[in-house]
Amino acid sequence: MLRAQALTELRLALRNGEQVLLTLLIPVALLVGLSLLDVVPLPEPRVAAVTPGVLALAVMSTAFTSQAISFGFDRRYGVIRRLAATALPRWLLVAGRLAALLGVVVIQVVLLCALAALLGWQPAGAGIGWAVLLVLLGCAAFGSLGILLGGSLRAEITLAVANLVWFVLLLAGGIALPIAQLPGPLAAVASALPSGALAEGLRGALADGHAPGWGPVLVLVAWTATATALATRTVKLR
Repeated sequence: MLRAQALTELRLALRNGEQVLLTLLIPVALLVGLSLLDVVPLPEPRVAAVTPGVLALAVMSTAFTSQAISFGFDRRYGVIRRLAATALPRWLLVAGRLAALLGVVVIQVVLLCALAALLGWQPAGAGIGWAVLLVLLGCAAFGSLGILLGGSLRAEITLAVANLVWFVLLLAGGIALPIAQLPGPLAAVASALPSGALAEGLRGALADGHAPGWGPVLVLVAWTATATALATRTVKLR
């Protein structure tokens, strides 16, 4: 039952043109553009500085923005309510969405890493395990935030808010630019956001092979716990 539900959710996600654009084409365009064009000041090789941030963007796009929008419109059209009335238990509905989310993230990471390798990227082997852990924590944090947003607001409001948050975090959340290159107050805020924690953790792990330290891990866990606690109280099925 879980496999069937997860595969159904995965097929629906990949058939949605807007979600494919958000989760695949935009990260690919940013990876190629920022690696080959001197648009923003980055250390050489540029692809090594760009790839971790693009991976963080891919996780945020799938786990937060796409999740929030799809959940919001599923609520609007009664899909969630009807599925909850079937023989499928609610935990399986949630697990199916999460499994599909992880499936999309795996596809993204494989494609982006393969493209980055073609552009000359060579990640630190010692940091790959840490990077996998950070991606899982990022999926948990952004996924819980996506469910919280999509399950609490009207679908149209969710669409606007999710895209606005995505754009703001891309520019000022430690993704497009490392936190060290942001202005002081903005850097302090970005380091406490899940986007900044994930991107900085991935930069340290994939560029230098370093463990992410407790800071990024605690930030991601705190956002996951807070969003999950709020979602259990505020998420609606209709």
